[in-house]
Amino acid sequence: MVPERAQSSRPIGLLFVLSLLILFAVIVATGSLYFYKSALQKNISGMEETLNLAKYRFEPARIAELQVLDKRLRASNEILSKHMAITPVFEALEKITLKTVRYTKFSYDLASDNGSTVDIKMSGQAIGYRSVALQADLFTKNKNLIDPVFSNLTLDNSGNVLFDLEFSVEPSFINYKQTLLADSADSVENTTVPN
Repeated sequence: MVPERAQSSRPIGLLFVLSLLILFAVIVATGSLYFYKSALQKNISGMEETLNLAKYRFEPARIAELQVLDKRLRASNEILSKHMAITPVFEALEKITLKTVRYTKFSYDLASDNGSTVDIKMSGQAIGYRSVALQADLFTKNKNLIDPVFSNLTLDNSGNVLFDLEFSVEPSFINYKQTLLADSADSVENTTVPN
């Protein structure tokens, strides 16, 4: 006969259950991360293959050629944006100069002290003081010619009035790029569409 022992049952503690749950969660998380890592590595290698295939579809020599062309276009755009064309000043002078006035000297200074304006100096000859006054009035009405000043008014041997003229213009007024854009806008406005 086997003696019967009384078995005492130990209650399972809350700490033991909690530690089993944490152990189970760590095992599941470790397994999940392992499979996730291997899936990511497969995905990355697949993307690398796709990228390499796409890379070789394009001609590397052509890409290098296009990069050089891009650098040249950027450099030419930078040069164009800084280029100054004095022709708008001549066009403005052509529109406002009276027939009784002529200019004998013209000079301009792009390197003004503050860089905000371009200084222009001119000398001229007019038939009389009235012509100079009318010409000064036309200069003040032109918004692109800033602060025109007529000075050194003298008479020559023929009775003509000699004068000096100084004024300024905004750099944007003589900016070559802006001039091209304005000319192209004017040409678009001037074209008529036949009905």
